[in-house]
Amino acid sequence: MTALLHGGWTALGAVLALTTLVWGASLLLRDVSIIDVFWGPLFALQAWVYRGGAADPGEASLVAVALVTAWAARLALHLGRRARGSGEDPRYAAMREAGGRGWSVRALATVFWLQGALAWLVAWPVAVAARSHEPLGALGWIGAGVAAAGAAFEAVADAQLRRFKADPHRRGQVMDSGLWRYSRHPNYFGDAVFWWGVWLLAASVGGAWTVFAPLVMTGLLLRVSGVPLLESRLRETRPGYADYVRRTPAFVPWVPRSRDGT
Repeated sequence: MTALLHGGWTALGAVLALTTLVWGASLLLRDVSIIDVFWGPLFALQAWVYRGGAADPGEASLVAVALVTAWAARLALHLGRRARGSGEDPRYAAMREAGGRGWSVRALATVFWLQGALAWLVAWPVAVAARSHEPLGALGWIGAGVAAAGAAFEAVADAQLRRFKADPHRRGQVMDSGLWRYSRHPNYFGDAVFWWGVWLLAASVGGAWTVFAPLVMTGLLLRVSGVPLLESRLRETRPGYADYVRRTPAFVPWVPRSRDGT
């Protein structure tokens, strides 16, 4: 446990260093929302820090690091492509306006270091798995499968939404096809499933105590930075969104109601 805690402090230092560098870039670009592109890489960075500090990393370590790295790379590419040429995200632009003078400097702590700290907290199952020297047992393979399925679900949902938004004939409409027919936020659901899978993998090598991590991530998606923020904006900008909310489950995919409410 002492070695794990030491690795944790090293990972935290790496996360704070990266977020500080990204904050410096945001001052030059006048765009705080670039931190979102680095959300995934914050986890990949930690995965490699933990694995690099392990004495004899085994199969569980290799699988965990590979999963987190692949998930992070895909997410960073997706968010980077989405943000290219679009300017600062409206959520952060509103924070900038409300924050007044000096907000860009205060954002180092309130946005960049805060997100870094959250990433560090959620990454503890990765810490346990990446430092493990054990082979991957049955529960570990189940966890890896769940994580891979969640990452794939998230990727498909993101791709479907990207194609929808790229169609000029659909501008201003509500995405309610594909996975989005069964959940209003299938990408967030896939993300949550990914982290529960990583936790199962960690639990298979003695990391069941890190269950707080997927709970925190799921709570953030459902109650804080995911569903609430996005839905409040969509209700204002999409005329048909209220009807979509009535018909479609918010998070866990399920058969939608018909338009007459049955």
